[in-house]
Amino acid sequence: MAFDTTTQTTQAPAPAGAPLGTPRLSARDKLVLFVLCAAQFMVALDFSVLNVALPELGADLGMSRSALQWAVTAFALPSGGFLLLFGRVGDLYGRRKLFLTGLALFGAASLLATLAWDPASFLAGRALQGLGAAAIVPTGMSLLTTTFPEGPARDRALGISGTLLSLGFTVGMVAGGVLTDALGWRSTMALLTVFAVMVLPLAPGLLPESRTPDRPRLDVPGAVTVTAGLLSLIYALSTAADHGFGRTDVIAALAAGLLLLTAFTVIEARSASPLVSLPMLRRRTVAWGNLGGLVTFSMMSTVVFVLTLYLQETLRLSAFATGLVFGFQGALSAVAGTLAPRVIGRFGARRTLVGSLAGQGALVATLLLLNAHTWSVWLAAAAVSLASMCHLGAIISYGLTVTSGVPDEEQGLATGLVTSTQQVGITVGIPLLGVLATTSRDLLSGVHTVLALDAAIVLTAAVLVGLGLGRGQSRV
Repeated sequence: MAFDTTTQTTQAPAPAGAPLGTPRLSARDKLVLFVLCAAQFMVALDFSVLNVALPELGADLGMSRSALQWAVTAFALPSGGFLLLFGRVGDLYGRRKLFLTGLALFGAASLLATLAWDPASFLAGRALQGLGAAAIVPTGMSLLTTTFPEGPARDRALGISGTLLSLGFTVGMVAGGVLTDALGWRSTMALLTVFAVMVLPLAPGLLPESRTPDRPRLDVPGAVTVTAGLLSLIYALSTAADHGFGRTDVIAALAAGLLLLTAFTVIEARSASPLVSLPMLRRRTVAWGNLGGLVTFSMMSTVVFVLTLYLQETLRLSAFATGLVFGFQGALSAVAGTLAPRVIGRFGARRTLVGSLAGQGALVATLLLLNAHTWSVWLAAAAVSLASMCHLGAIISYGLTVTSGVPDEEQGLATGLVTSTQQVGITVGIPLLGVLATTSRDLLSGVHTVLALDAAIVLTAAVLVGLGLGRGQSRV
């Protein structure tokens, strides 16, 4: 099949003394990787950079505490809800084109949020940021997997991308506190504007265009039902994180989401040009790989959430000191990003995924030793940082597991599933488990309950994913 691509990865021999199979990227490859990873880092940053600034933002714009959840939800709804649709649109009409459109929209929306004069203008900017992110994430991942061929080059590229994805979330927590204290909440949104302005001019001349060779009709009924279903579920879970599952709108949104996604599977089974190939979903690498990804994202986001509460409310750490704890976590995640491709090259993506999940679960279990004494901060910092190294190994290996062996014309679909898993995972963990800590009379007891359930879920997933994937091929 012919693809319009202009970038090829150089597979030059590794330098003397370098690990066997380590790819040597050309200067152009590095620039392409920089552009794609910078865009992913920017989106990851957006998930957390605003969190610390919410109280100041609310006071400045006149938003009540209950309304502040929409600063997060307004971004999460379109960013998660439109991922699969935009992944497929990129496959059909050009991934590079949609990626650039998403970058431009994200930059403009960040500027709108920076200059917001009332709650409506700010939330509009956040929603448009989410829509831009929904275009950037799946097309960026597809451009990465179609630019770098399967093997050591793709392993390294995904390793760097996964590191920056994890690092962006952590850096956002630290940078949000520093920027808000020094320059105010608007500086957090201005930072995202600067990122977009830096990346956008570089992208057109570097990124290759790729699309499917034929132009099948877009599955409109499938697109409508899956997008509406995801929007309903993300709304319900985001709202439940602050108000619980007893509200009528939460129950109605959950029911609507499940019904719409059920209708989506029926439509896809009958469609001549399905948005999601059900045979692909039946691939054990896709199904079990995405389960591993869903668990590692949802459970790690829950750990970060409850530890933030614990450090600030039980140990009485400042927001800045709490950010430093997670900054140490980010540093070790960066180290893990350089090691993960080597581990995958040695043991394969399947074993790395299972081992990473097992390590994450075991290290979370050690956090059950936390108490109200100040020395616990060191245990928290060490355990969450090491767990994050395992978490990053799981992120990279599940992405490789899901996309390995998938033809180029379906890479947008595969990476759309990967990124949808990420978004849903980040959204689902805190409402399902975090609410046990926030509603507990004794916060420390509630944190212990959440951590125990979290560790049990991750360890169970490690067993299930190991059994589901079986021995597999050597690289998978």
